[in-house]
Amino acid sequence: MAKNHFSRNNHSGFTLLEILVVVMIVGVLCAIAAPLWLAFIDIVRLNIAKDQVYRAIRQAQSEASHQKLTWQASFRQQEDGTVQLAVHPATVNPAKAQWQSLDPNIVLDDESTLQQRNGVRQIEFDFKGTVRKPPLGRITLTSKYGGNAKRCVYVSTILGAMRTGKEHPRPRNGDFCY
Repeated sequence: MAKNHFSRNNHSGFTLLEILVVVMIVGVLCAIAAPLWLAFIDIVRLNIAKDQVYRAIRQAQSEASHQKLTWQASFRQQEDGTVQLAVHPATVNPAKAQWQSLDPNIVLDDESTLQQRNGVRQIEFDFKGTVRKPPLGRITLTSKYGGNAKRCVYVSTILGAMRTGKEHPRPRNGDFCY
């Protein structure tokens, strides 16, 4: 007589031990992957914030040469740690400027060197689009929750040339972001 594979007496399936082994393997893989995923998300957030800072500085430079007025890009960090940026004419008090918040997981790093006045870091461009008041500097961003990842935007020359950088394992001139 042929055996019916779909009979009600079929006791096939997984044992409790087999299910526990699979759950443990999945748990170990998740424990390995989670920190890598979180680090990846931090890098993505930093890159987006760096691009926003770069575009803000470039916009201030462009508006200055287009409107033949002195414009500035301003950056500040709120008490809750939120980094904000504003692009406005230099005649406008930064407190009255229209501020845009960056990702709440991003903070200004101590390596930031742009001039600071009244808690606001700023860079001004004159009617030619050149830096109005040297010294030059940079904005350095890092994750609020630590880690070594940093992203920075440099204003490199008086003519207003800009570049971006990221963290390195060894410092150059005392700085890790270059």
